[in-house]
Amino acid sequence: MRSDWSGLPVRHVLPELLAALDERGVAVLTAPPGTGKTTLVPLALAGLLGGRAPRRVIVAEPRRMAVRAAARRMAWLLESEVGAEVGFSVRGERRVGPDTLVEVVTTGVLLQRLQRDAELGGVDVVLVDECHERHLDADTALAFLLDVRATLRPDLRIIATSATADAASWAGLLGSGAAGLPAGSALQPGAPGGSPTSAVPGPDAPEAAPAVHASGAMHPVTPVWAPPPRAVTPPRGLRVDPAFLSHVADVVRRALSEHEGDVLCFLPGVGEIGRVAAMLGGVDVLQVHGQAPARVQDAVLSPGENRRVVLATSVAESSLTVPGVRIVVDSGLAREPRTDHARGLGSLTTVRASKASAVQRAGRAGREAPGVVYRCWSQAEHDRLPEHAQPEIALADLTGFALQAACWGDPGAVGLALLDPPPTAAMEAARRTLHALGALEDRVTARGRRMVAAGVHPRLARALIDVGPRAAEVVALLSEQLPRDADDDLVAVWRSVRRGGDGLSARWRQEAKRLSRAVPRENGAPPRAVRDAEAGRAPARTGDGAGSGRTAAQTRRGQEQGPGDDALAGLVVALAYPERVARRRGGSYLMASGTAAELPQGSRLASAEWLAVAVADRPAGAASARIRQAVVIDEETALLAAASLHRSGEEVVWHIPPGERRGDVSARRVERLGAIELSSARLRDADVRPAVLDGLRVEGLAILRWTPEAVALRERLAFCRRTLGDPWPATDDEALIEAADRWLEPELSRARRRSDLERIDVTSALHRLVPWSARLAETAPERIEVPSGSRIRVDYSGDQPVLAAKVQELFGWDEAPRVAGVPLVVHLLSPAGRPAAVTADLASFWRGDGYRSVRAELRGRYPKHPWPEDPLSAVATRRTNPRR
Repeated sequence: MRSDWSGLPVRHVLPELLAALDERGVAVLTAPPGTGKTTLVPLALAGLLGGRAPRRVIVAEPRRMAVRAAARRMAWLLESEVGAEVGFSVRGERRVGPDTLVEVVTTGVLLQRLQRDAELGGVDVVLVDECHERHLDADTALAFLLDVRATLRPDLRIIATSATADAASWAGLLGSGAAGLPAGSALQPGAPGGSPTSAVPGPDAPEAAPAVHASGAMHPVTPVWAPPPRAVTPPRGLRVDPAFLSHVADVVRRALSEHEGDVLCFLPGVGEIGRVAAMLGGVDVLQVHGQAPARVQDAVLSPGENRRVVLATSVAESSLTVPGVRIVVDSGLAREPRTDHARGLGSLTTVRASKASAVQRAGRAGREAPGVVYRCWSQAEHDRLPEHAQPEIALADLTGFALQAACWGDPGAVGLALLDPPPTAAMEAARRTLHALGALEDRVTARGRRMVAAGVHPRLARALIDVGPRAAEVVALLSEQLPRDADDDLVAVWRSVRRGGDGLSARWRQEAKRLSRAVPRENGAPPRAVRDAEAGRAPARTGDGAGSGRTAAQTRRGQEQGPGDDALAGLVVALAYPERVARRRGGSYLMASGTAAELPQGSRLASAEWLAVAVADRPAGAASARIRQAVVIDEETALLAAASLHRSGEEVVWHIPPGERRGDVSARRVERLGAIELSSARLRDADVRPAVLDGLRVEGLAILRWTPEAVALRERLAFCRRTLGDPWPATDDEALIEAADRWLEPELSRARRRSDLERIDVTSALHRLVPWSARLAETAPERIEVPSGSRIRVDYSGDQPVLAAKVQELFGWDEAPRVAGVPLVVHLLSPAGRPAAVTADLASFWRGDGYRSVRAELRGRYPKHPWPEDPLSAVATRRTNPRR
């Protein structure tokens, strides 16, 4: 055993931690990065530091890079080799031996092991590391472990470790979970936002798990605020302003000139790492991310001979000590998943890193000596950052999580000890997907258990099971996060990785081998999906019974050779993502899900009639999805893969063509693949009345022809309703549409198309709304006779009825009549019909200054009209003064 372990700060709390485990069986350990919680604690738990009986320990890490680094560091401390006392397992690779006591695994591997052997036979302690990062697999694994301890293995010891100092929520979770309580029963909601403080112990909670805190011997890290000198465009989706990346490269060069030591620079993704690396000529640059080859990971974790710049994603925030780093340059950006559950599209988006993440990143500069962190934003911006990143369970596609929970026996995940419950909408979408894949009915199916055993997303597992080992290469490719500049033709990408010798190709070959063994062919026979594809079969087209049109010779060749790359890839992608089967529609494509999708400009796939879309996202604010990778397929493959979406039947709807505002009745027999129309025939005798009513609801009453008479009648009815209430009917749009089957009959039953609605006599139809016990002409007369003998129309469009008449026609009228008890508002007009005065009290107008003012102003302008001094005694007239 090397002496280096004695300098690790966590050694001081080992007795307290071991005692807590012996007493309670669960514990929370919080310690800053670099204190030894990931490496020294497992060795102590396993008895490899001496003084305790040997125990088998599993350490679960969120990332493969952290797994290898932790195993390598522990083996180095023991002066041993990886695979002896300390080993590791990641997907597709395992290095353990008969004497292995500490095995470091990814949380994904731990989940697979729990599904195979819930009791974890032979394992004494499980340490779930970096819980504060809130990865979905880690949250799920911890929930399963607590369930195991509460029901099957009360002797199983569990430790949750975190690099943050806030342990209360984790202690409460482990205390309630170990007691076998349902999720949330011992927790109360706290601060929103998905941080570890989002749940706190409730008043009736069981005793929390012991929390042990290790103080870190962190060296001071000096912050330097280095915002861009000029404004840059905020990140949008996956796009980061090139000007900002250029600024980050400038800050790296500045840091190299101002301080000694290696530089660790945090960037949001692989693409940004590549672009910044290209700007740093003459510097020894290492690019570290989850897809980096093992040799790069090993190089990063070993001291360098020359000064280095390590460009890394968030994988380097914790669990890893990069030797020689004294400087951190933080771009302040991170990537989070986003899922459009309605469209079945998922993507990553660039966000501002949280304050907690900024602290973690800065700490990497102070692990070995005093350091400095250059933050590429201002202190004022820092104050506005969120405290914590949102947990993955709140953001991600939960299909895989839902299948894990179903296989565990809790399809709704309601009994799992989770800090944050899964969002209801996301779980419902996940369960719908699992039902469509045949993985879930009332409970998980045998097919669903085979899917979870494959160790890939349930969609990909479905394709692997249906197609068999021949699908392994395509499924392995779909499991990778392909570079941003990868060809949009997935088959071209497939052929490229076959020829390549880079890290992507190496990972792909390893995963393809694993997957080809994961789902062996049953009885040596090809799976049905392959047999159907080779024979050119697809589900019969409803109504026409059309076949595939393949010749017998083509079928025989297909059976002998199997489908080629294009056909096989198309089948696999379509089976995995049946709702993304897409057909050309003008210059774009329509997916079976109903989402429009577009290929990049100049794509070689642009001439295809049908595509199986493997990767797509929908940029914020965009009307259409963006196709990243796809495969050309034919209609038969689309029908085969998306058979559950194949429908045929009568469609009588109000249809508004894309890009149009006006619709019409569409009555057809239609065959569809989801939203994609395959064929249609017109129906002549269909009942279109529901579609006509729907047209009224969709487009509103404007679809009818509203003459001035109809508008005036509607206003009279509205006045009666407003003034008298029942039984007078409401005449607002919503009420008239709701009552359409009453006042628009029989015209509505005779209507077959839009033009029939436009010909309806709305005035006559509205009269049907007048209550049988009322007389509209008396309650709200259309016209009122004035002293001159004229019958003037009353305007009911305002709050009060209005009568507009020329002054001379109202002479002698001391008081205007009331309408339904409401006084008329009189608009007095000049002889030219222009407004001269407004009054609701004619007597006061005639006797007061109102009439005198109007008379003085207008009689000189209109001398032919009478302007008596006493209008109340004058005779009303429509005429001018007689000629003298």
